[in-house]
Amino acid sequence: MQILRTLAAALVAAASMGAQATTLIHNVSGYQTTDRALVRFNALAFDRGKVLASGDFQQLNRQYPQAQKIDAGGKTLLPGLIDAHGHMLGLGQLNRMLDLRDQSLDSARVSIKQYAKQLAPGEWLLGRGWNQVTWPGKQFPTRTQLDTLDIDHPIWLRRVDGHAGWANSKTLRLAGIDRHTAAPEGGEILRDASGEPTGILIDNAMGLLQRVIPKPTLAQDKKSLQDAFAQALAVGLTSVHDAGINEQTLQAYRELARENAIPLRMYPMLSVNSHNYAKLLRAGHIGSPSERLYMRSIKLSADGALGSRGAALLEPYHDRPQEKGLLLYPEAEMLSLLKLASDNQFQINVHAIGDRANHIVLNHLETLHKASSQKDHRHRVEHAQVLQVKDIPRFQRLNLIASMQPTHATSDKNMAGARLGEARLTGAYAWQTLLKQGTPIAAGSDFPVEPANPLFGLHAAVTRRDRQGAPERGWRAAEAMSLEQALRAFTLDAAYASHQEMVIGNLTPGKFADFILLDRDIFAIDPQAIWRAQVLETWVEGEKVYTRDH
Repeated sequence: MQILRTLAAALVAAASMGAQATTLIHNVSGYQTTDRALVRFNALAFDRGKVLASGDFQQLNRQYPQAQKIDAGGKTLLPGLIDAHGHMLGLGQLNRMLDLRDQSLDSARVSIKQYAKQLAPGEWLLGRGWNQVTWPGKQFPTRTQLDTLDIDHPIWLRRVDGHAGWANSKTLRLAGIDRHTAAPEGGEILRDASGEPTGILIDNAMGLLQRVIPKPTLAQDKKSLQDAFAQALAVGLTSVHDAGINEQTLQAYRELARENAIPLRMYPMLSVNSHNYAKLLRAGHIGSPSERLYMRSIKLSADGALGSRGAALLEPYHDRPQEKGLLLYPEAEMLSLLKLASDNQFQINVHAIGDRANHIVLNHLETLHKASSQKDHRHRVEHAQVLQVKDIPRFQRLNLIASMQPTHATSDKNMAGARLGEARLTGAYAWQTLLKQGTPIAAGSDFPVEPANPLFGLHAAVTRRDRQGAPERGWRAAEAMSLEQALRAFTLDAAYASHQEMVIGNLTPGKFADFILLDRDIFAIDPQAIWRAQVLETWVEGEKVYTRDH
């Protein structure tokens, strides 16, 4: 009898908790995209982490009279934003590195000198973010400019795009790089007139040096990821596609998942360079669409980046006629790595910047498709940045997703024309052209290459202007997205790109209650002001996980 009374009491308590668990947040300007249209609402009901309904407050109040009510004070409510291409470990590690973003050469050298003072003897001075394209003369820096700072530390500073690095002479000696060192295939060692390395290594040549840098421990990787989680939530990201992780980072993710220490949704892509790549593929997918950790994709980089002239082009660089960029893998090896992923039922996500790299990747994906339909895998081209116009329809024919980063266009606008010439810009950063043919765009930022804030991406997508407002009419503005298209690219289509559109991407009944509150209505303001919007609250599964300090 006591057992029955206890069970009855537990059931009553559970029923009471269920009634109290329903929450109705109202007095919002709510927006979400569906398969049909942009939908507005002023109230959202959710229970046990899942959406019950969105719509009119009076109606939902009658439907859920016992719900706990939250008056949002007129704030704007959006589905949680999704970054379809970021680098979580890099974002977290930046907290323990020198950040040179937006600095001139002179200010960078001052920052390097100051930063060195806090290092222990023999410690590496690591950093990233420099961009010679923004400096007078636009020339790559040299080891001499580091050596003259008289710093007794090995120095290694990655370019903003991560595809080139700048070293001092001490670092080159530690790595055994001298005038006799041959650059590996897919890499370049810049040299001066006498044949000596200048200190700049591009793409695969960076591996010659990076192998001598002390590797972070598993515990350090976990801490970096946790730091990145916090930064992501603070800018309104409730899901991130981590674009290329190695085996140790995967282990860090798995341990954090077991510890229930992943506060947002992570969709990592296994790097083809990972130790035990084939073994990990054979082990199969990790998690499911509804779990915080879900892995079913791989990442391969076909070429380098435009800013460091590593992007592989069909014709020479407009501003360097003797160069066509770099393919990071021989074509046959690239196809073999992609086929191994496809054969193990993994989605293929390939970094391709230049028109040659994109053309080759499309050829490989077409080869796989002819052998066996690839439609269900939802393969993606990461960046899809510079395309031959005649290659663009192949995205639709092959059912591919274009994973693109709007802020790349507004960061590159002053450099892309110089690198490519005007003719090749026709198929570059071609968002609207892709959308009009029915190709979904999964939007992201490529952080820490660009800032992680997705409001910056929404702004760039709509205006094709930088955050200072230039150019006034937008750069190649015909390719701009509407705000509805941009929101969908950062929500529903990004969710589709990770096979998760049934559980996240908008706030329809049954999906997770992942949403954010903004301080202003981005649909009602000057589009140039979108980037100034502040995330006030971030909610994941109906739980508030971030509140902005006022």
